[in-house]
Amino acid sequence: MTGPYLGSGSTIRTRIALVYGGAFLVLGTVLLLVVNLLVLAGTDDRTDAIVARSGGVAVVEASELGDDISRAAGQQMLMWSCLALLVMACCAVVVGWWTAGRVLRPVHEMTARARRLSERTLHDRIAVSGPDDELKELGDTIDALLGRLETAFDSQRRFIANASHELRTPLATQRAAIQVGLDDSCDVRQILLDSNRRSERLIDGLLLLARSERGLAERDDVALGDVAEDEYPDAHVTGDGGVVRGSRVLLAQLVRNLVANAVTYNVPGGTVEVRAEGGVLTVTNTGPVVPPDEVAGLFEPFRRGEGRDRMGPGAGLGLSIVRSIAEAHGGRVRAVARGAGEGGGLVVAVTLPSATASSPEAPRVGPP
Repeated sequence: MTGPYLGSGSTIRTRIALVYGGAFLVLGTVLLLVVNLLVLAGTDDRTDAIVARSGGVAVVEASELGDDISRAAGQQMLMWSCLALLVMACCAVVVGWWTAGRVLRPVHEMTARARRLSERTLHDRIAVSGPDDELKELGDTIDALLGRLETAFDSQRRFIANASHELRTPLATQRAAIQVGLDDSCDVRQILLDSNRRSERLIDGLLLLARSERGLAERDDVALGDVAEDEYPDAHVTGDGGVVRGSRVLLAQLVRNLVANAVTYNVPGGTVEVRAEGGVLTVTNTGPVVPPDEVAGLFEPFRRGEGRDRMGPGAGLGLSIVRSIAEAHGGRVRAVARGAGEGGGLVVAVTLPSATASSPEAPRVGPP
């Protein structure tokens, strides 16, 4: 059942209808019980009066006849009262269901609108219309919360983008000064250049991350197999690899980051396999055995594999950029660690929406 849930398996609308019908049944039972008792007492009094007017003729027979009539009248009234009560209780449940539906309709609308919101559509609002009541106050409160969230997200993205742009110029200046000011025989020159290049890669990664988190302004039909083969000529493509909707530039960066990550975290003499089929890109590599409970953490920014220090060649943004690009395309990323008997490493699968489908299912990821 759809709608706002209050308990397991039951909606607020159902519970309101049942409570409404139950309350009517209890109050109706009390009312009919009182009425029947009063009618029974009144019937006994009237029966005694009728017997007294019989003038002593067949008093016993008249009394018995009066009792029978009173008893029959009471039974009939009780039977028809109970039947009428049950019918009215069912009607009360139906009326309660209808009334609850009318009252909760704005809640259903707010829920539907809220489900369509994401970090990329925070500019939308619930915009509840109608009288200035508690439901409108709730909708306005949610809209105010969305406004604050939108401001926070925009501020974060602008900060990343602006900081990245501002840092590029001094880094370029430093690189030029190092190359010009220090000759090749200087031991410090290569260390400074490596540090400078690492900083530039970090800035480029932050820029790409900020760009992908803003979403896609335009989407084109992109052959995923062609992108995989362009970025990794040894990729295995089944059919055309699938035609997806998105940005070819960002998808190329996604493939590039996945392959670079698979190569970087590999073992000497290891293998990297790239497979594209039906809108699903799968990258498999050998490498150190990753504990299953640590796989999800590899997609967080600035997380590196075991044994990688912060001064190494990577910036720790590779897989986080992959996830961000996939989500910007409406896709999903799944990763599974391979055991030692399979050569270790990871199987990373990216599922992207095809040109004809809008909600792809995540693939079952496993060793090929």
